[in-house]
Amino acid sequence: MMRWKIINLGGGDLENKEYENPALTVDAVVTRYEDCEIEAIMIKRKYDPWKGRLAFPGGFVEIGENPEDAVLRELKEETSVSGHNPTLFAVHGDPRRDPRQHIVTIFYSIDVDENVVPLGGDDAAEAMWMPLEKLEQDHVAGDHYDIIKKLRKEK
Repeated sequence: MMRWKIINLGGGDLENKEYENPALTVDAVVTRYEDCEIEAIMIKRKYDPWKGRLAFPGGFVEIGENPEDAVLRELKEETSVSGHNPTLFAVHGDPRRDPRQHIVTIFYSIDVDENVVPLGGDDAAEAMWMPLEKLEQDHVAGDHYDIIKKLRKEK
């Protein structure tokens, strides 16, 4: 958890206070229709938590970085896929959603060339187009299965 120390340099009511804030991450939801099935680019996580499980490509927003830029950067780093037009898809912020700390995640729908072949890189052991109908909750990292259920309903 990030800690911020606020010090009042200009007088007034503020005192030295510490604030704890959640971390911010972004995840790329990239989909296509293939043979009447919806597929998404998924990565196999290389590290804990959820090592070996499938997840949407993503990661932490860096200080001074716009989340929309961060999601495109993370997609490229983890899958070698260039995307564009990030559009808000969902926000998850349950304080217990990640065992590392309180993390708020912004899920963005991203446009890509549907014929692109993803390649695992950075924190991703593998990257692939995955038919969503075949995924089961115990194969998916964290609360990413909630996003899969939402995508299935929109199909």
